[in-house]
Amino acid sequence: MATVADICVSAAINLLSALAFLVAFAILRLQPLNDRVYFPKWYLKGIRSSPTSSRSFVKKFVNLDCGTYIRFLNWMPAALHMPEPELIDHAGLDSAVYIRIYSLGMKIFAPITILSFMVLVPVNWTGKTLEAPGAKDLTFSNIDKLSISNIPFGSNRFWAHIVMSYVFSSWTCYSLYKEYKNIAGMRLRFLASERRRADQFTVLVRNVPPDPDESVSEHIEHFFCVNHPDHYLMHEVVYNANKLASIVAKKKKLLNWYVYYQNKYERDPSKRPTTRTGFMGLLGSKVDAIDYYIAAIDQLSEQEAEEREIVTKDPKAVIPAAFVSFKTRWGAAVCAQTQQTSDPTIWLTEWAPEPRDVYWENLAIPYFDLNIRKLLMTVSLFFLTFFFMIPIALVQSLANIEAIEKVLPFLKPIIEKPSAKSVIQGFLPGLALKIFLIMLPKILMTMSKIEGFSSLSALERRSASKYYLFVLVNVFLGSVITGTAFQQLQQFIDQPSTEFTKTVGSTIPMKATFFITYIMIDGWAGVAAEILRLSPLIMFHLKNTFLVKTEQDRQNAMDPGSLEFATSEPRIQLYFMLGHVYSPVTPFLLPFIVVFFAFSYMVFRHQIINVYNQQYESGASFWPDIHRRVIIGLIISQILLMGLLSTRGADKSTLCLIAQPVLTIWFYIYCKGRFESAFVKFPLEDAMVKDTLERAVEPNLNLRVYLQDAYLHPVFKGDEFEKPVIIDDEEENPLIQTKRTSRRSSKPESDNEAGSC
Repeated sequence: MATVADICVSAAINLLSALAFLVAFAILRLQPLNDRVYFPKWYLKGIRSSPTSSRSFVKKFVNLDCGTYIRFLNWMPAALHMPEPELIDHAGLDSAVYIRIYSLGMKIFAPITILSFMVLVPVNWTGKTLEAPGAKDLTFSNIDKLSISNIPFGSNRFWAHIVMSYVFSSWTCYSLYKEYKNIAGMRLRFLASERRRADQFTVLVRNVPPDPDESVSEHIEHFFCVNHPDHYLMHEVVYNANKLASIVAKKKKLLNWYVYYQNKYERDPSKRPTTRTGFMGLLGSKVDAIDYYIAAIDQLSEQEAEEREIVTKDPKAVIPAAFVSFKTRWGAAVCAQTQQTSDPTIWLTEWAPEPRDVYWENLAIPYFDLNIRKLLMTVSLFFLTFFFMIPIALVQSLANIEAIEKVLPFLKPIIEKPSAKSVIQGFLPGLALKIFLIMLPKILMTMSKIEGFSSLSALERRSASKYYLFVLVNVFLGSVITGTAFQQLQQFIDQPSTEFTKTVGSTIPMKATFFITYIMIDGWAGVAAEILRLSPLIMFHLKNTFLVKTEQDRQNAMDPGSLEFATSEPRIQLYFMLGHVYSPVTPFLLPFIVVFFAFSYMVFRHQIINVYNQQYESGASFWPDIHRRVIIGLIISQILLMGLLSTRGADKSTLCLIAQPVLTIWFYIYCKGRFESAFVKFPLEDAMVKDTLERAVEPNLNLRVYLQDAYLHPVFKGDEFEKPVIIDDEEENPLIQTKRTSRRSSKPESDNEAGSC
């Protein structure tokens, strides 16, 4: 059990570690040879050039300007000075709204911390319950004297916690409401003021029903000519080009190697470069490198041509789905937000993701398979989540030397040895937990990909939902339940059954010390390590020294990364949940959370401005998920407080807490109805305004040229292949000649066959 002294030592270690990371970053970022690691975003934008190109030999690698070292911490105010509108223009709305999650944490918990220390800490400290003779068998520290565990059984002091719980919940809901309203307004303004984008005019249509007389492309064109005659413009069918994409990717790598060896030969024509034919050019027979890669590229080119022919000519390679584009945003909004036929299982429409957000591999999955895949992944997630409780319980048991000695006293002579104790308590639990968790994000992302989501943003949001569930069940509930139960197991066995609930009520708040140390390690030192970017720094220099062959390689070696929403956002939600759970129970934890939110806000703002390069822009469509998870954490804290007070002899007073989760759920439903539509729908009024303004400003805009290749599969861009026949006249209603036998056999249809849909 950690004491105040232990917490102080841990705080000192983590603060010194964070400071060391920050000082190292402040110095390393000033060195010219590290410029691409710490400012890659400016290179990708073409604004920054390499500082090593026009300097003396020494200055290419080391910054000799002493003045910059004196101002080595100037990155902190620089990270905070960029106004939010400029930040949105620079990094996108997704990044700007992500930063607001940290500011929301500060807005919620800073006032709660002050109020808790003014009201609850004095109430808890003067309880004196843990110092009573009857509590001598309980394991506790001085920190627990500041918690609700120190309140006498059945005391009227619990009314202070009940009132403060209502105050905390009310303040949280108020802050959430204001933030939801502001971000909904930001999203609408962003969509209204944003420049023209292909996804504003395009709808993804899935589950196109088969037609015996028409191809998929003809059937799609016919359907939209008939049902959207004034607004339909064109469409791009979806091909199953996954195999072709794999061949193209292999060919691209070989071309990169060919360019490298060709450049090497041009620098020294006296010697032809060689390579080996085996694994990574290290094994096998030695051959001429240029000839070898030319032959390999020619072979792949033949395979690519064959596969391209199959994809473009074989009707089976066409998926019953398409990206359908319209002449106006209004027409696209009507199509995306309405049901197309009386059968709700066919002609399913949704807003198309922006082109760089499309996850092309999953578009080839038949619609019928999606539901089966989701069911299988849901079952898999259930077993993964709950079976992971076993290693979590093991880690928790390793983290408590006292608990091991109580349950297994015969091991005491071994684990009391200084060397063994240091390994067991200080190194082994963290190492074991790290090993268990290191592959989890990749596993969850793979599961989301198997489910079949068609965009990167949807994949990340779904993976974040899985990770949040995992964190809730295993990291939070698993740590509290398994750790506390194991720690107090001997107490539970020896005492009468009537005392069991009292002991639980006293011991659950004691787990706050574990989470305090976790916050300092993960939220202080961990965030400081994020800005140092030690792993990308090492990998950049290794690649630059041994693997960089072309300028494209050098740009790829920068690895700016991104926010990694799928893993970072659930981690933030854990801090929200810890703050809400422990604010009325152990307020001593709250300052550590406030420091985390404030420090993270500054660090990640800097990273977004200078480092991260987001793969897509969803217009902050993830915010409803943020709001929902904060509400879930709040409701969990309210229920846990009710259960805790019921074990502390405050059964009647807990009746007053029943209204809390009910009111919170009502608040969530209200916010969902009030604001969520702004994140899933595009108002027709706003669409019409943008269309009208665009026609006035650019009356001669050829939208077809702008959209014709936007949703073309990347492997086809720049290549000639058979495309669906499209109509040239955008002003007249599109007409298409039907090929259905039933229609040709009908006299009224045959009379107008060439001029009707």
